[in-house]
Amino acid sequence: MSETAAAPRTAAPRPPCRGPADALVLAARSARLSARTVDTLLTSLILPVMLMLLFVYLFGGAIDTGTDYVTYVVPGVLVLCAGFGAAGTAVGVSNDMTEGVVDRFRSLDVSGTSLLAGHVAASMARNTAATAVVFAVAFLIGFRPQAGGPAWVAAVGILAAYVLAFSWLSAAVGLLARSAEAANGFTFLVLFLPYPNSAFVPVETMPDWMHGFAENQPATHVIEALRGLLLDQPAGDAAWWALAWCAGLLAASVAAAALLFRHRTA
Repeated sequence: MSETAAAPRTAAPRPPCRGPADALVLAARSARLSARTVDTLLTSLILPVMLMLLFVYLFGGAIDTGTDYVTYVVPGVLVLCAGFGAAGTAVGVSNDMTEGVVDRFRSLDVSGTSLLAGHVAASMARNTAATAVVFAVAFLIGFRPQAGGPAWVAAVGILAAYVLAFSWLSAAVGLLARSAEAANGFTFLVLFLPYPNSAFVPVETMPDWMHGFAENQPATHVIEALRGLLLDQPAGDAAWWALAWCAGLLAASVAAAALLFRHRTA
Protein backbone atom coordinates (compact mmCIF):
# COMPACT_ATOMS: atom_id res chain seq x y z
CA MET A 1 0.00 0.00 0.00
CA SER A 2 1.58 3.22 -1.13
CA GLU A 3 1.87 6.13 1.17
CA THR A 4 1.49 9.63 -0.07
CA ALA A 5 3.62 12.34 1.39
CA ALA A 6 1.71 14.71 3.57
CA ALA A 7 1.38 18.15 2.09
CA PRO A 8 3.50 20.66 3.98
CA ARG A 9 1.57 22.94 6.26
CA THR A 10 1.61 26.61 5.50
CA ALA A 11 0.98 29.20 8.12
CA ALA A 12 -2.24 31.09 7.75
CA PRO A 13 -1.61 34.60 6.51
CA ARG A 14 -1.86 37.23 9.19
CA PRO A 15 -4.41 39.96 8.62
CA PRO A 16 -2.93 43.17 7.33
CA CYS A 17 -2.24 45.89 9.86
CA ARG A 18 -4.96 48.49 9.48
CA GLY A 19 -2.94 51.37 10.92
CA PRO A 20 -5.30 54.37 11.26
CA ALA A 21 -8.34 52.15 11.85
CA ASP A 22 -6.54 50.38 14.71
CA ALA A 23 -5.49 53.73 16.16
CA LEU A 24 -9.10 54.97 16.15
CA VAL A 25 -10.34 51.82 17.90
CA LEU A 26 -7.59 52.09 20.50
CA ALA A 27 -8.28 55.81 20.96
CA ALA A 28 -11.90 54.97 21.79
CA ARG A 29 -10.62 52.35 24.23
CA SER A 30 -8.32 54.87 25.92
CA ALA A 31 -11.16 57.39 26.14
CA ARG A 32 -13.39 54.82 27.84
CA LEU A 33 -10.63 53.97 30.30
CA SER A 34 -10.19 57.69 31.07
CA ALA A 35 -13.92 58.06 31.71
CA ARG A 36 -13.76 55.18 34.20
CA THR A 37 -10.82 56.75 36.07
CA VAL A 38 -12.82 59.45 37.79
CA ASP A 39 -9.97 61.03 39.76
CA THR A 40 -7.80 61.47 36.65
CA LEU A 41 -10.74 62.85 34.66
CA LEU A 42 -11.65 65.34 37.38
CA THR A 43 -8.02 66.43 37.70
CA SER A 44 -7.70 67.20 34.00
CA LEU A 45 -11.08 68.97 33.83
CA ILE A 46 -11.49 70.73 37.16
CA LEU A 47 -8.02 71.43 38.57
CA PRO A 48 -7.04 73.99 35.87
CA VAL A 49 -10.33 75.83 36.50
CA MET A 50 -9.71 75.81 40.25
CA LEU A 51 -6.20 77.20 39.75
CA MET A 52 -7.54 79.92 37.46
CA LEU A 53 -10.14 80.96 40.04
CA LEU A 54 -7.51 80.82 42.79
CA PHE A 55 -5.12 83.14 40.98
CA VAL A 56 -7.80 85.53 39.71
CA TYR A 57 -9.67 86.01 42.98
CA LEU A 58 -6.97 85.49 45.63
CA PHE A 59 -3.77 86.76 44.00
CA GLY A 60 -4.97 88.82 41.04
CA GLY A 61 -5.53 91.99 43.05
CA ALA A 62 -1.90 91.99 44.24
CA ILE A 63 -0.31 91.35 40.81
CA ASP A 64 0.11 94.25 38.40
CA THR A 65 0.12 93.10 34.78
CA GLY A 66 -1.13 96.31 33.16
CA THR A 67 -4.51 94.73 32.34
CA ASP A 68 -7.32 92.80 34.00
CA TYR A 69 -5.68 89.81 35.61
CA VAL A 70 -8.21 87.32 34.21
CA THR A 71 -7.29 88.54 30.72
CA TYR A 72 -3.61 88.04 31.46
CA VAL A 73 -3.84 84.64 33.14
CA VAL A 74 -6.16 82.66 30.83
CA PRO A 75 -3.48 81.80 28.19
CA GLY A 76 -1.27 80.42 30.94
CA VAL A 77 -4.12 78.34 32.35
CA LEU A 78 -4.79 76.91 28.88
CA VAL A 79 -1.18 75.70 28.69
CA LEU A 80 -1.40 74.32 32.24
CA CYS A 81 -4.61 72.53 31.26
CA ALA A 82 -2.90 71.05 28.20
CA GLY A 83 -0.09 69.73 30.38
CA PHE A 84 -2.53 68.07 32.79
CA GLY A 85 -4.33 66.27 29.99
CA ALA A 86 -1.15 65.19 28.24
CA ALA A 87 0.50 63.86 31.40
CA GLY A 88 -2.28 61.30 31.83
CA THR A 89 -1.02 59.59 28.68
CA ALA A 90 2.10 58.42 30.53
CA VAL A 91 0.00 56.57 33.10
CA GLY A 92 -2.17 54.92 30.44
CA VAL A 93 0.81 53.71 28.41
CA SER A 94 2.60 52.46 31.53
CA ASN A 95 -0.48 50.49 32.60
CA ASP A 96 -0.69 48.81 29.19
CA MET A 97 2.98 47.87 29.30
CA THR A 98 2.88 46.40 32.82
CA GLU A 99 -0.48 44.59 32.64
CA GLY A 100 0.24 42.44 29.58
CA VAL A 101 -2.22 44.24 27.31
CA VAL A 102 0.47 44.95 24.73
CA ASP A 103 1.20 41.23 24.23
CA ARG A 104 -2.45 40.55 23.47
CA PHE A 105 -2.62 43.41 20.99
CA ARG A 106 0.56 42.28 19.27
CA SER A 107 -0.90 38.78 18.84
CA LEU A 108 -3.70 40.49 16.88
CA ASP A 109 -1.12 42.21 14.66
CA VAL A 110 -1.79 45.63 16.19
CA SER A 111 1.32 47.73 15.77
CA GLY A 112 3.00 49.67 18.54
CA THR A 113 2.48 52.87 16.57
CA SER A 114 -1.29 52.29 16.54
CA LEU A 115 -1.32 51.60 20.27
CA LEU A 116 0.60 54.76 21.13
CA ALA A 117 -1.32 56.84 18.59
CA GLY A 118 -4.55 55.68 20.24
CA HIS A 119 -3.37 57.00 23.60
CA VAL A 120 -2.31 60.29 22.01
CA ALA A 121 -5.66 60.68 20.22
CA ALA A 122 -7.49 60.10 23.50
CA SER A 123 -5.27 62.76 25.09
CA MET A 124 -6.26 65.22 22.36
CA ALA A 125 -9.93 64.47 23.05
CA ARG A 126 -9.50 64.96 26.81
CA ASN A 127 -7.72 68.24 26.25
CA THR A 128 -10.42 69.48 23.90
CA ALA A 129 -13.03 68.92 26.61
CA ALA A 130 -10.84 70.48 29.32
CA THR A 131 -10.04 73.52 27.16
CA ALA A 132 -13.74 74.05 26.48
CA VAL A 133 -14.45 74.00 30.23
CA VAL A 134 -11.65 76.50 30.93
CA PHE A 135 -12.90 78.86 28.21
CA ALA A 136 -16.49 78.62 29.46
CA VAL A 137 -15.53 79.51 33.04
CA ALA A 138 -13.13 82.22 31.83
CA PHE A 139 -15.94 83.90 29.87
CA LEU A 140 -18.16 83.77 32.95
CA ILE A 141 -15.58 85.59 35.08
CA GLY A 142 -14.78 88.32 32.56
CA PHE A 143 -12.35 87.04 29.91
CA ARG A 144 -13.02 88.86 26.65
CA PRO A 145 -10.70 87.87 23.77
CA GLN A 146 -10.28 90.28 20.88
CA ALA A 147 -9.16 87.75 18.26
CA GLY A 148 -10.59 87.59 14.77
CA GLY A 149 -11.21 84.42 12.79
CA PRO A 150 -7.63 83.85 11.52
CA ALA A 151 -6.18 84.59 14.97
CA TRP A 152 -8.53 82.04 16.57
CA VAL A 153 -7.47 79.42 14.03
CA ALA A 154 -3.80 80.15 14.70
CA ALA A 155 -4.29 80.04 18.48
CA VAL A 156 -6.13 76.72 18.31
CA GLY A 157 -3.43 75.31 16.03
CA ILE A 158 -0.59 76.31 18.36
CA LEU A 159 -2.38 74.90 21.41
CA ALA A 160 -3.13 71.65 19.55
CA ALA A 161 0.52 71.37 18.48
CA TYR A 162 1.60 71.81 22.12
CA VAL A 163 -0.83 69.13 23.31
CA LEU A 164 0.26 66.76 20.54
CA ALA A 165 3.96 67.20 21.33
CA PHE A 166 3.50 66.74 25.07
CA SER A 167 1.18 63.77 24.58
CA TRP A 168 3.87 61.95 22.58
CA LEU A 169 6.46 62.97 25.17
CA SER A 170 4.16 61.50 27.84
CA ALA A 171 3.84 58.30 25.83
CA ALA A 172 7.64 58.00 25.75
CA VAL A 173 7.77 58.59 29.52
CA GLY A 174 5.12 55.89 30.02
CA LEU A 175 7.33 53.46 28.10
CA LEU A 176 10.37 54.47 30.12
CA ALA A 177 8.65 54.20 33.52
CA ARG A 178 8.43 50.78 35.15
CA SER A 179 5.19 51.50 36.99
CA ALA A 180 2.13 53.72 36.72
CA GLU A 181 3.20 55.50 39.91
CA ALA A 182 6.55 56.42 38.37
CA ALA A 183 4.81 57.61 35.20
CA ASN A 184 2.47 59.73 37.31
CA GLY A 185 5.50 61.62 38.59
CA PHE A 186 5.77 63.15 35.12
CA THR A 187 2.74 65.24 36.08
CA PHE A 188 4.88 67.21 38.53
CA LEU A 189 7.29 68.20 35.76
CA VAL A 190 4.40 69.37 33.60
CA LEU A 191 2.97 71.26 36.56
CA PHE A 192 6.27 73.05 37.07
CA LEU A 193 6.80 74.33 33.52
CA PRO A 194 4.00 76.97 33.39
CA TYR A 195 5.17 78.64 36.62
CA PRO A 196 8.70 79.93 35.85
CA ASN A 197 7.49 81.93 32.84
CA SER A 198 4.93 84.61 32.04
CA ALA A 199 1.85 82.48 32.71
CA PHE A 200 0.91 84.06 36.05
CA VAL A 201 3.34 86.95 36.55
CA PRO A 202 5.53 88.99 34.16
CA VAL A 203 9.02 87.56 33.76
CA GLU A 204 10.49 90.96 34.71
CA THR A 205 9.25 90.51 38.28
CA MET A 206 11.29 87.31 38.75
CA PRO A 207 14.90 87.18 40.02
CA ASP A 208 17.50 87.98 37.36
CA TRP A 209 19.04 84.50 37.48
CA MET A 210 15.69 82.97 36.47
CA HIS A 211 15.10 85.15 33.40
CA GLY A 212 17.12 82.99 31.03
CA PHE A 213 15.12 79.85 31.75
CA ALA A 214 11.77 81.63 32.01
CA GLU A 215 12.17 83.35 28.65
CA ASN A 216 13.54 80.35 26.74
CA GLN A 217 11.35 77.35 27.41
CA PRO A 218 8.49 75.97 25.28
CA ALA A 219 5.63 76.94 27.59
CA THR A 220 6.72 80.60 27.56
CA HIS A 221 6.59 80.90 23.78
CA VAL A 222 3.25 79.10 23.58
CA ILE A 223 1.73 81.35 26.26
CA GLU A 224 3.04 84.54 24.66
CA ALA A 225 1.77 83.40 21.25
CA LEU A 226 -1.69 82.61 22.66
CA ARG A 227 -1.81 85.89 24.57
CA GLY A 228 -0.89 87.91 21.50
CA LEU A 229 -3.34 86.09 19.21
CA LEU A 230 -6.33 85.97 21.58
CA LEU A 231 -5.95 89.54 22.82
CA ASP A 232 -4.93 91.00 19.44
CA GLN A 233 -1.62 92.20 20.84
CA PRO A 234 1.84 92.15 19.25
CA ALA A 235 3.68 88.97 20.21
CA GLY A 236 6.76 89.30 18.02
CA ASP A 237 8.00 85.96 16.77
CA ALA A 238 6.54 84.02 19.71
CA ALA A 239 4.22 82.01 17.44
CA TRP A 240 7.10 80.80 15.27
CA TRP A 241 9.20 79.92 18.31
CA ALA A 242 6.23 78.07 19.79
CA LEU A 243 5.75 76.02 16.62
CA ALA A 244 9.48 75.32 16.39
CA TRP A 245 9.55 74.06 19.99
CA CYS A 246 6.47 71.90 19.40
CA ALA A 247 7.90 70.44 16.18
CA GLY A 248 11.22 69.64 17.85
CA LEU A 249 9.57 68.05 20.89
CA LEU A 250 7.21 66.07 18.67
CA ALA A 251 9.97 64.68 16.45
CA ALA A 252 12.18 63.76 19.40
CA SER A 253 9.28 62.22 21.35
CA VAL A 254 7.98 60.10 18.46
CA ALA A 255 11.49 58.78 17.77
CA ALA A 256 12.09 58.06 21.47
CA ALA A 257 8.71 56.33 21.82
CA ALA A 258 9.43 54.09 18.82
CA LEU A 259 12.84 53.07 20.20
CA LEU A 260 11.52 52.49 23.71
CA PHE A 261 8.59 50.42 22.48
CA ARG A 262 10.89 48.15 20.46
CA HIS A 263 13.18 47.81 23.48
CA ARG A 264 10.34 46.98 25.90
CA THR A 265 8.74 44.44 23.57
CA ALA A 266 11.91 42.81 22.22
